[in-house]
Amino acid sequence: MWIANFFTAGSMTMVLPFISLYVDSMGNFSDSYVQSWSGWIFGITFVTAFIFSPIWGRFGDVHGRKKILVFFALGMSLSVFLMGFATNEWQLFFLRFFMGIFTGFVSMSQALIATQTPTKIAGKVLGTLQTGSITGALLGPMIGGVFADMFGYAATFKWTALSLLLSAIIVSFGVKEIQMKITSQEKDSYSSKEVILHIVKHPVLLIVILMSAVVQIAHFSIQPILPLYVAEINGPANIAFISGVTFSAAGLGNLLMSRRWGNLGDRIGYMKILIVLLFVAGIVYLPGAFVTSIWQLVVLRFLLGISLGGIVPLRIAYIRQEAPLSMQGEVLGYNTSLRFFGNMTGPALGGVLAGLFGFSAVFFVTSGILILGGIITLFVWHKYEYEGKHSHSFTR
Repeated sequence: MWIANFFTAGSMTMVLPFISLYVDSMGNFSDSYVQSWSGWIFGITFVTAFIFSPIWGRFGDVHGRKKILVFFALGMSLSVFLMGFATNEWQLFFLRFFMGIFTGFVSMSQALIATQTPTKIAGKVLGTLQTGSITGALLGPMIGGVFADMFGYAATFKWTALSLLLSAIIVSFGVKEIQMKITSQEKDSYSSKEVILHIVKHPVLLIVILMSAVVQIAHFSIQPILPLYVAEINGPANIAFISGVTFSAAGLGNLLMSRRWGNLGDRIGYMKILIVLLFVAGIVYLPGAFVTSIWQLVVLRFLLGISLGGIVPLRIAYIRQEAPLSMQGEVLGYNTSLRFFGNMTGPALGGVLAGLFGFSAVFFVTSGILILGGIITLFVWHKYEYEGKHSHSFTR
């Protein structure tokens, strides 16, 4: 599963460094037009992903997740291949919209591993799985940047489609799914209403799921316009490759710390580490508004990757801990849906802010969103989980 995640994440990020440049190559557009369209094209994939994620999660609970993973990889491969033939921004927009139906491979693989992993080591195992995604995301932008500079943007989409096809083959022949046994204390199945009520009745679980959207809004607000920011700082020379390096810096930090954060969460508590990382990410994001050289931006992206490296596995490990096994797929589906909502909203927000107020505004707003998310999460955790446990211990 690690290898499949590596190829899929790498393939999905190969084209990210030059989406805005691809749009710019389609006509004689103004900078604000390209920035706005880049945000919408980048984010539209997640509109359909937002809608379909809970549906796929529930389907996985009932029928298994391996077949969905193969379906996702094949669907993304076809979508990305056709993007290589797009001739205007509207065609690229609709193909990215269609791709959203299948954009859940990494999240579904996390659900597959989470439901087959003992709770006490969930953070470590999910952190290890995350390294596969991050390694792919780390190398993908750099490889995509090199391919784009050497062969052009359209050809790079076609190479990316081939990598996604390889992911489908790996899952088909290399992954075995084991149906887990339900304990006598749990039900065999839950209705969607029961799943939603379970989430709402557990405030900390609810805020962890909601933070999925907050973190993704913050993280993706700069993604579609990052190549344009890099060009403003460093000039147009080798822009696709340098953008790829800047993208990958966050992936490197994420790769180095993801497993460590998960392991630490297993030992001292997922929520404690998650709250700290939210505050650190918010603080690290802010200086990006003041950089004067590309290497300053690269260093800040690396530090951001370190702070964000544990957030995904810690969230999923906490959900694995708090949700009954037979509803975990659907609960994780809602978590993924909100992640995609953030993926959808973040690029649009970043594009609009950059177009209206300049690139610095994106960093200011993003930093504020992450710090506010940390404050809200700390408050909810302290009130409903930390105080509850300590009050219970005291009364004993």
